[in-house]
Amino acid sequence: MVPDGWQTKAFGACAELVRDTVSPENAVGLPYVGLEHIGEATLALAGHGHAEDVTSQKSRFRRGDILFGKLRPYFRKVVLAPFDGICSTDIWTVRAKPGTDQRFLFYWMASAEFVETATRASEGTRMPRAQWRFLERLEREVPGIDEQRAIAHILGSLDDKIELNRRMNETLEQIAQAIFKSWFVDFEPVKAKAAGRQPVGMDAATAALFPDSFEDSPLGKIPRGWRVEPLSDTIELQAGGTPRTDVPDYWNGDIPWISAKDVTAAGSIYITATERSITRAGVDRSSTRVLPRDTTVVTARGTVGACALTGREMAMNQTCYSARGKPDFGSLYTFFSLRQQIAALRQQTHGTIFDTITRSTFSGVPVVVPPPRLRHAFEAVARPMADLMLANQQQLATLAAIRDALLPRLMSGEIRVKDAERFLEPVR
Repeated sequence: MVPDGWQTKAFGACAELVRDTVSPENAVGLPYVGLEHIGEATLALAGHGHAEDVTSQKSRFRRGDILFGKLRPYFRKVVLAPFDGICSTDIWTVRAKPGTDQRFLFYWMASAEFVETATRASEGTRMPRAQWRFLERLEREVPGIDEQRAIAHILGSLDDKIELNRRMNETLEQIAQAIFKSWFVDFEPVKAKAAGRQPVGMDAATAALFPDSFEDSPLGKIPRGWRVEPLSDTIELQAGGTPRTDVPDYWNGDIPWISAKDVTAAGSIYITATERSITRAGVDRSSTRVLPRDTTVVTARGTVGACALTGREMAMNQTCYSARGKPDFGSLYTFFSLRQQIAALRQQTHGTIFDTITRSTFSGVPVVVPPPRLRHAFEAVARPMADLMLANQQQLATLAAIRDALLPRLMSGEIRVKDAERFLEPVR
């Protein structure tokens, strides 16, 4: 039953497709958003590029515009632009017309109903694209502007908390990465002690673990008492596998099954969800194995060299390797060490991405190895940050599930704003 005061409106009566094209050379300094920068079904940006790095005509957008990926719309790539910029012409720039709230319109376009309709009406077999001329005739019941804003506030509060968790995780990750780099790449505490200074921001007990001089090595000057080893000597590698896809009993179980796509889409150092899952029988009858929490997973195909930690027991397919530190090499030290070495290898190849990673990739990389007591010290410093990142990532998934469950019910009037407000209580 349609609530009182709601009116039937066509999408085209509420939304305007902005057609403002620009050449990248006339947009120098502006961020660039491509389809690869919009998270799949996350309603959030995963990053952005720069106008200087792209060619051909692009679309100009303003902060607050809705960006909707019209190519393969079933990926549900839709986001509110957080800044002015330019975007791919495979992304629609949309603004609300008078009488329609912009954020309400955003959630309308992010709804499963809208995405499914856009997908059904797409043109093209291999590269299907949504058609504006069809969607602008799409009708639904729409509340008045005040209730639109109230609905957008409910859903937006959940998205704001999701974004807060995401930013907090980014900050925690940057801090942990900076500590690792300072200690084990730039050797800042050793340099400080060699100069007769106390390492900045470090307690005396931790500072005492670092030497105060350097010695020669195959990699140049390294802290005295440290050693150089092949990366492969510090880790235990394992390849993944795939259960037979024609056996239903192997699939849709309670064991998350990691692919390279899941690693690159994690959005944090932790993987907490995967696109597919398998059963214990699928594990037992294939070459995959169950990985403990805090195992580093490295992509060997696709976007090669992406790293993430397992947030719980998981399995993986053959597009990835798993790496566990050998005795006295903690899981967080192993993760940041692997990521640092892959970044260094990419720089040596002038920024290109590897075609693939093999076991020989790891054995051919020499690394500087600090003593166990320093590896343990890093683990102790980084562990609280990692645990908080995992908790934030798990809460983020819960909040997104609540938002996606509320969205169609609020947009249809099945749940009214006053009844939905209780879902915000854990967020406040």
